[in-house]
Amino acid sequence: MNITILTGAGISAESGIKTFRDANGLWEGHDVMEVATPEGFAKNPALVLDFYNQRRRQLLEVKPNAAHLALAQLQEQHNVYVITQNVDDLHERAGSKNVLHLHGELLKIRSSGNSKDIKYWDKDIQVGDLCEKGHQWRPHIVWFGEEVPALDKAISIVEKADVVIIVGTSMQVYPAAGLMQYAPQHASLYFVDPKPSLSSNSKLTVVAEKASTGVLKVVEMINN
Repeated sequence: MNITILTGAGISAESGIKTFRDANGLWEGHDVMEVATPEGFAKNPALVLDFYNQRRRQLLEVKPNAAHLALAQLQEQHNVYVITQNVDDLHERAGSKNVLHLHGELLKIRSSGNSKDIKYWDKDIQVGDLCEKGHQWRPHIVWFGEEVPALDKAISIVEKADVVIIVGTSMQVYPAAGLMQYAPQHASLYFVDPKPSLSSNSKLTVVAEKASTGVLKVVEMINN
């Protein structure tokens, strides 16, 4: 069976990773335009690098939680693909093999002059850290206003799914929110969220719980 899992910030929050955006729309006290746009990076690269350096340091201190581990265990019996909006590596650390990051990865950097020049990086990035061609390294993150290069691949994965599990995402952030629409007619859909924005129907089963308990229930439903 082909299982596609769509995850967002809610699954990582239980590992201690702060969801970036506060109720007032600020990200860790910063306007999103300051720290998550190409324009913000051009205006104040030191501020943007420091913002992501702090996120990276925090990521290295946390661990996958029960939800990450339960989703990874589905691989033992099924063909599983994880499509995540998260920039952390907690799915991989839990053991998931096929993980597609829609919004980039915190533990990678890329050249600001060549988007294909990407490498693993678990340290701070400083202003003056340059690629071989002399361009400043930047976080390998898809910022607002930038294309989502993995989107076409994500759509093709969802189109082949027999089961789609949505965990810890409000399904309000596009383009990720539109992915569910590509699920085949026969596919069973599950939505795990403590405050779900969707209601159960003949195709969709809503589990109104946090990720760590809700995912275990969905895994049990699928395997039974």
